[in-house]
Amino acid sequence: MKKKLKYYFQKALKEKWALGHFNFSNLEILRAIITAAKRLKAPVIVGTSEGESKFFGLEQAVALTKIYREATGLPIFLNLDHGKSFEYIKRAIEAGYDAVQFDGSSLSLKENIRLTKEVVGYARKFGVLVEGEVGALGTESSKIYEKPFKIEEKNLTDPDQAEKFLKETKVDSLAVNIGTFHGVQASGGNPRIRLQRLKEIKNKAGDTPWVLHGGSGTSEKDIKAAIKLGVVKININTELRKAYTNSLRKVLKKRPKEVVPYKYLPEVEKAVQKVVEDKIQLFGSRNRS
Repeated sequence: MKKKLKYYFQKALKEKWALGHFNFSNLEILRAIITAAKRLKAPVIVGTSEGESKFFGLEQAVALTKIYREATGLPIFLNLDHGKSFEYIKRAIEAGYDAVQFDGSSLSLKENIRLTKEVVGYARKFGVLVEGEVGALGTESSKIYEKPFKIEEKNLTDPDQAEKFLKETKVDSLAVNIGTFHGVQASGGNPRIRLQRLKEIKNKAGDTPWVLHGGSGTSEKDIKAAIKLGVVKININTELRKAYTNSLRKVLKKRPKEVVPYKYLPEVEKAVQKVVEDKIQLFGSRNRS
């Protein structure tokens, strides 16, 4: 029997490494992620947000993930990232996703807990893992911020709320805001994350698979420290989008008369693959499959 995602969460928690969660919205990005995972023998989570999956197709994402999982023999898991509605999450679960995230971070704690419990109850029937979120990132992974981005204290995860949320919802993992954000700064370096806040959350709520969203642009030093404190899943999206788009622009600029996609897209895929490989190395998930 093949090992489930929950097994890898516990393994990562015990051995102090993290799985990379890499978003995709087209075949080239997905192929780049799979190629990197195959080359480094790493378990990976491939993810689609609601917007990405509406573009790509829920059933199509499930089918292709299954094909690549069987072809490579690797533990490749498909996650719905930042699902905002129960109805859409149900569709992803029924389509065959391995895990889903309900993002109720913009709601009151009471409402977030209520809806997350509904999602958990439904997902359990299908053996699907559920990730919750307490603390709002409130930014978009499609943006490059020209000015330094300021983290609002009110959006950081409150340790008491995290403890209450975990006790009442029984989610399999919890995304916390400790100072990261979706998107990256134009300077290339995002603000340092609040490791002390993560320690406080852990001390209050205990050991659980913690999830770090907004991993793009976060310093390697902070990433490694967060993993040591129990972060087992790190989401990367903006850096992949940048690598894909910037590489595509360069290729088409060099070859303006080229009209055959399969002749120029391999170079674009390699740019994305390089980012994924670097993250796998950083997260310590190489040779963990």
